[in-house]
Amino acid sequence: MSLKQTIAEDMKAAMKEGNVLKRDTLRMLDSMIKNTEIEKMKKETGLTDEEVIEVVTRAVKQRKDSISQFEAGGRPELAEKEKNEIEILSAYMPAQLGEAEVRKVVKEVILAAGAASKADMGKVMGQVMSRLKGQTDGNVVKKIVEEELQ
Repeated sequence: MSLKQTIAEDMKAAMKEGNVLKRDTLRMLDSMIKNTEIEKMKKETGLTDEEVIEVVTRAVKQRKDSISQFEAGGRPELAEKEKNEIEILSAYMPAQLGEAEVRKVVKEVILAAGAASKADMGKVMGQVMSRLKGQTDGNVVKKIVEEELQ
């Protein structure tokens, strides 16, 4: 079963259970997936699991941005709702790597690319992010690359 089908099945189950938050979150995700299919002109074929993971990652990133804005605006109840949505969405993402695993990949890429200074940061970031697509947050990678290139 593809990831898109799993999301659809989980949405149906949430409807039957009466779980409003999960139902609404998965409806939003399904809508984002359909919009991406239209953008990429893949309405008939559908998105691959990797492309669906990209959509889920984008949704999680949007939620994280919203959390920081809600907390800055003094709206903790809305920030809490966004955190709960992230929990639901995280079930459809690959396992997130820890900082040690990310640091290992960053060191490998730096050695392979021959990077020596912060000027090479873009080259290193691009290669690391393509290898760890969906498995870690870009901000974590950026922090580690900066530390390693000092």
